[in-house]
Amino acid sequence: MITALAFSTIEAIDRDAWNDCFPAELEDWDYYRAVERAGIADFQWRYLALYEQQVLIAAAVAFTTDYSLDTTVQGLGKRISERVRRWCPGLLDIPLYALGSPVTERCHAGTAGHIAASRRPALLGQLLILARNDADKAGIGLLAVKDASHRDPQWLQACHDAGLQSMPGLPGAELPITFASLDAYLGTLGKSTRKDLRRTLRAQGPSIEWRREVEDFLPVMMQLYEATLNRSDLTFERLPPTYFRQVLKQLDERAACVLYWLNEELVAFNLVLLDDQRLVDKFFAHDLSRTREHNLYMRSWLANVDYCIEHGLTIYACGQAGYAGKLRLGCSFTGNTVFFRHRNRWLNGLLRGVKMFIRPDRSDPAMAAAISETR
Repeated sequence: MITALAFSTIEAIDRDAWNDCFPAELEDWDYYRAVERAGIADFQWRYLALYEQQVLIAAAVAFTTDYSLDTTVQGLGKRISERVRRWCPGLLDIPLYALGSPVTERCHAGTAGHIAASRRPALLGQLLILARNDADKAGIGLLAVKDASHRDPQWLQACHDAGLQSMPGLPGAELPITFASLDAYLGTLGKSTRKDLRRTLRAQGPSIEWRREVEDFLPVMMQLYEATLNRSDLTFERLPPTYFRQVLKQLDERAACVLYWLNEELVAFNLVLLDDQRLVDKFFAHDLSRTREHNLYMRSWLANVDYCIEHGLTIYACGQAGYAGKLRLGCSFTGNTVFFRHRNRWLNGLLRGVKMFIRPDRSDPAMAAAISETR
């Protein structure tokens, strides 16, 4: 007999049992514990677990929040939504219960290593039922799955079978590291891109420092973070200083902060997760005026690629933004799908129409091109 439970803290679930459901995952039990302890405003965490004879056999992370329907809208659509907000504040905000996490790029839903593959689809379906029941208890009508990866067709099918509507999510970008040197990587790029990057490498730039403890620099880091976030159209969550502190503390050798210095001035930082196979770029923050002068983003990109080559890592996972640049830099893209359904039939029908206007590929041609590569 299977027992389905939902918890408000990941500490209610055994660390090893959770990680067994998500083997070789950098965003594991320790990462979610760090996120939970960070105290990110406006989000509440849920952890879904299926037990068989008191043994964890399937799990998923979830969260609740008030969701802004225009979160992924850019350009003209964003300007229209801003006018709507001035006219009627709160109209575009709706209580949401979502599987996945605002601080990961794909939804985590896994089964324990000893579970037969043939059982997995049914268990994924039961996790979705548990999520719906948990949302009902919280009085939340809108259930969603944030960024179900196309690398997991069973998860996609389970969401379809549950009757959820779908729309394209933000694709994840990766650079496969197949080069013996940075120069060899540059040789794979287009002529103009290669020329620009070599010019950047020849120019004098900032010094680079890898650190796993940044307490003394957090105030300046947060100024860079806030300035970077305020320039973005795709803002879902605001990370407090405790997020960076907790991630570096809880993940130990599997997290680092790369600092970029011009003399005594911190002008950029890059939070990364890493193991012996990949480097995951979590967030890059920078001083825009210095970026124009020193091409800080490209310097960070080249530093990360060089680190992967030097340490034998095979994947540089580089986020869900800046698709125009990443197309030029040789990235491949993994598709994600967002699923949702409101328990109110009328509101569900309304969202079916609204999704045609809030699809992320409607307002960003580069994003649309990246999404098309995943099909």
